[in-house]
Amino acid sequence: MPIYTKTGDRGKTSLRSGSRVWKDSQRVETYGTIDELNSYIGVIVAELDEETKEWKCDLKELLIMIQNDLLYIGSALAQSELVLDQLTQHTQQFEQHIDTMTGQVPELSNFILPGGGRIGSSLQYARTLARRAERRVVTLARKENVDQALIKYINRLSDLFFTMGRFAAYKQKQKEIVWKPFE
Repeated sequence: MPIYTKTGDRGKTSLRSGSRVWKDSQRVETYGTIDELNSYIGVIVAELDEETKEWKCDLKELLIMIQNDLLYIGSALAQSELVLDQLTQHTQQFEQHIDTMTGQVPELSNFILPGGGRIGSSLQYARTLARRAERRVVTLARKENVDQALIKYINRLSDLFFTMGRFAAYKQKQKEIVWKPFE
């Protein structure tokens, strides 16, 4: 069976419910942004494959769990009637990971510039993609019914990426660059 169906050649796509919508609809834009984030996480996972240090293996395992969640979320946003109960549990796990990693890095007392080596920088970029996904989810939620667990999950996910970025930079002995505001 070919990958192309030609059913979208006029600018519409089918949702899981069978209804057809424009490809630039808010719902499609939202799950497309989730997919973009998921794809970029794959880039980070590939970076983590280069070494087998324990902390990298732990991050990789967590990122793969997030990728699975995001694929599930994308399906739910495509109206496939999936239950998102597990998101609440994963949100709580994110908070535990954030607390654990925060306890291992220097206390943050200033704004920092995104950076921290390839992995740290990549995780900071994933944070910005998660924030964009969050904005898309919130916009959709203002028009249509969106599970509140999803909004909370995606909000905490960006916090997790920020912390993971700092953690990776610390583990790789990359110095954080403090933001210097205009004087």
